[in-house]
Amino acid sequence: MKKALLMTILLLSIPLFSLLNLTMGSVHIPPEQVFAILLHGESTNEVWNTIVLKTRLPQTLTAMACGAGLSIAGLEMQTVFRNPLAGPSVLGISSAASLGVAFIVLLSGTLGGGFMGRFGVFGNAALTMAAISGALLVLLLIVYLSQRLEGNATLLVVGVLIGYIATAIIGVLKYFSTEEDIRAYVIWGLGSFARVTGGQVSVFVVLMAVLIPFTMLLSKPLNLLLLGELYAKNLGLNVRRARMLIITSAGILTAITTAYCGPIMFIGLAVPHISRGLFRIEDHRVLLPATMLCGASLALVCNLIARLPGFEGALPINSVTALVGAPVALAVLTRSKRQRFSKGG
Repeated sequence: MKKALLMTILLLSIPLFSLLNLTMGSVHIPPEQVFAILLHGESTNEVWNTIVLKTRLPQTLTAMACGAGLSIAGLEMQTVFRNPLAGPSVLGISSAASLGVAFIVLLSGTLGGGFMGRFGVFGNAALTMAAISGALLVLLLIVYLSQRLEGNATLLVVGVLIGYIATAIIGVLKYFSTEEDIRAYVIWGLGSFARVTGGQVSVFVVLMAVLIPFTMLLSKPLNLLLLGELYAKNLGLNVRRARMLIITSAGILTAITTAYCGPIMFIGLAVPHISRGLFRIEDHRVLLPATMLCGASLALVCNLIARLPGFEGALPINSVTALVGAPVALAVLTRSKRQRFSKGG
């Protein structure tokens, strides 16, 4: 009964926070006017039509899809690696996406005098494709290695090494780049739900709407992996195949969200812990939908805070998500250390 009530509250929080995202900001729009725009495509104020349909609605849909996808990817990674501090970026996929963008943004100034800054919408599409290409190439490598390597720890180390290599290459590219291109790359790295505009919103939301339901089918292998690989094998689970499917699912979700929104931090790390804390359960048949709803709701809250009246423009979304995610990560670290000491004593 309590779980059903919590799930209902999470479900109702999404339309509530969505409405707040559409009404609040540097320009306040009355809720009745927002409903008129959404239902009939127009209101009494033409400026309000543009703000809602061209800016706030795409941001709201992007935040929901990104929060849900990253949260599920984080839950999958924490389960398959049995590590409470594993996140969507643990295998270096986000770093690879950043490297793809770095090649486009940072090399453009070196080779062509900073022409990327004048590409506009086409430039955004090029950045998205570069990020997806880099992320998917590393994902293919990780999936291949997951079939060859026995232990999860080795695969985790490989992901960390990939991240270091990508960071090193990006550092070299920065050294030879112009100040304008470095600034553009840094801004991309701060993450944003406002970057996805026009037809890209439909593509992004449809992709996430197709991929997220697929992850719900992985609840049984995720539950079995919680029992340990040996026990899961005895129950008939093909551990290598299950691990490959879970890593592929989490990797694709991470690749797409990073490509469209930039490297959004902490949501994938924090939300699974928040869901476990709320529901007090490890059953992924409940945790997966709960994490999806909680992630979408939290991303909407972060986007709302980033656009609060009084701020010029919008705060970097990673600054807001870090304020939420960092305390959760710190609490997990402290609790884990306390548990080790108590067992040692």
